[in-house]
Amino acid sequence: MSPRILIVEDEPTINQAVADRLTAEGFTVQQAFDGPGAVEAALAWPPDLVVLDVMLPGYDGLEVCRRVQAERPVPVLMLTARDDETDILVGLGVGADDYLTKPFSMRELVARVRVLLRRVERAAELARHAPAGLIEVGALTIDRARREVTVDGVPVHLTPTEFDLLVCLAGEPGTVLTRDRLLEEVWDWPGAAGTRTVDSHVKSLRSKIGADRVRTVHGVGYALETP
Repeated sequence: MSPRILIVEDEPTINQAVADRLTAEGFTVQQAFDGPGAVEAALAWPPDLVVLDVMLPGYDGLEVCRRVQAERPVPVLMLTARDDETDILVGLGVGADDYLTKPFSMRELVARVRVLLRRVERAAELARHAPAGLIEVGALTIDRARREVTVDGVPVHLTPTEFDLLVCLAGEPGTVLTRDRLLEEVWDWPGAAGTRTVDSHVKSLRSKIGADRVRTVHGVGYALETP
């Protein structure tokens, strides 16, 4: 059965172009053109992934993301008209897994969709076979099997991408992991085309677990600090 993709975009031409391309790629698509319609569609037709524009009538994509994620976790690829870091971080903070800045190529959109779906499958497989026990780095505790994180005993809500990023960093605490390596291991993207994606997700992760827990090595990458 082909994955179900909900496309939420108020511009009919863009919405239809995305729908046509994803259909041609073998996906089953549903379209929505405003905030209330998107939430209603997600409830009536639970998607495997949502392609979600930030600027929507009714209520915006951030509110749609909050409401959809409150019902069930689903990967969200946000489309933003501005390459504004604040907008991107807010989107990641409310549960989006990735973002594309307009204008974007259809090839890039399809590639991002496939990567997100593949990572969801991989995360489920890893959770089923995750070793018993916890990863503990100071006051930070990671339960890989349950995909849960606590800081000083307080639960922290991370998106699937943020969780995978944290697990990757926690696998070698204190060791600097390059952006290229993080892209390959967390996003499954070979090459360095998405280094800004890594930076944005690290900033969002820091806002949730504490800025001092992830160290930046400028021009290289990031390390999870040990106590």
